[in-house]
Amino acid sequence: MRVLVTGGAGYIGSHTVANLISHGHEVTVLDDLSRGHQGALQSFPSAVLEVGPVADERRVSEILSNRKIDAVIHFAASSLVGESTADPLLYYRNNVAGTQSLLGAMVESGVTSLIFSSSAAVYGEPATVPIDEASPIRPTNPYGETKAAIERMLYWVHQAHGLNSVSLRYFNAAGAHPDWPIGEDHQPETHLIPCVLKAALEGRPVSVFGIDYPTPDGTTVRDYIHVVDLAEAHRLALEWLFMHPGAHAFNLGNGQGFSIREVIQTAQTVVGREIATIESARRRGDPAVLKASVNKARADLGWSPQWSDLTTILQTAWNWHRRHPHGYGNG
Repeated sequence: MRVLVTGGAGYIGSHTVANLISHGHEVTVLDDLSRGHQGALQSFPSAVLEVGPVADERRVSEILSNRKIDAVIHFAASSLVGESTADPLLYYRNNVAGTQSLLGAMVESGVTSLIFSSSAAVYGEPATVPIDEASPIRPTNPYGETKAAIERMLYWVHQAHGLNSVSLRYFNAAGAHPDWPIGEDHQPETHLIPCVLKAALEGRPVSVFGIDYPTPDGTTVRDYIHVVDLAEAHRLALEWLFMHPGAHAFNLGNGQGFSIREVIQTAQTVVGREIATIESARRRGDPAVLKASVNKARADLGWSPQWSDLTTILQTAWNWHRRHPHGYGNG
């Protein structure tokens, strides 16, 4: 299959490129490299990199036609919750309008299969835990709202044009590939696990936001899913979609919850030294517990996380950060 991966030079995108190539698919990457890294693709010379934005509808149409693309996996997006609150128009422009342009190019080119990188942020404050796909969609920030808006757009584009899609609602992606030199390199970094590991590398404390939540140790509990498992889910969803037309959605998570203190304690074991902490006030809008129900993905896609142990997740991430202390800029 010939697959276009937008945002394929990013963290989850590059791991999905690795998965697709290892299963014999032909990959073209479209990335403007504003957040992605060309170095993330150096190990995959068969992947063709096109540098540019998804918002360039004419160019995307040309790529789809010239490369004879069969399906698209769409990662390209802005994804910082705090930034989305400060500049919601940027997020509507990059995420919603950018996806609109991509879908227009797909409709024009006759490409009818899309896997969309959605987010658990569409749920906002969960009504019940674990969260399943029937939970209310009520995002609490512009980032989550743009993902929900795109999911709704995909439904109507399917109704009007027969464009089939799977929206994959991730929880917290973490870890790094055990075999390829690809990992998590965001600027700025806001995710807990790389922040903890970078603090360990640099010998500085890590902030813990809120210690008075109604959880066993007072810190928030999150569902961490290994990026290799995420990548596998994208491939399985793509292959499943060809036999199941429609506009579908699946949760992707570990199905387990780990608190901030548990992550830090496990990280200390992995890195072999103490990691100091600074206790800070809660961040606005942080739910106490976010944990996924992944029963639907297991039943329909035949997917199940294989890297669900927290120590394994942290060890693979630590291996990458230790070898790339300055990210991809370290060569």
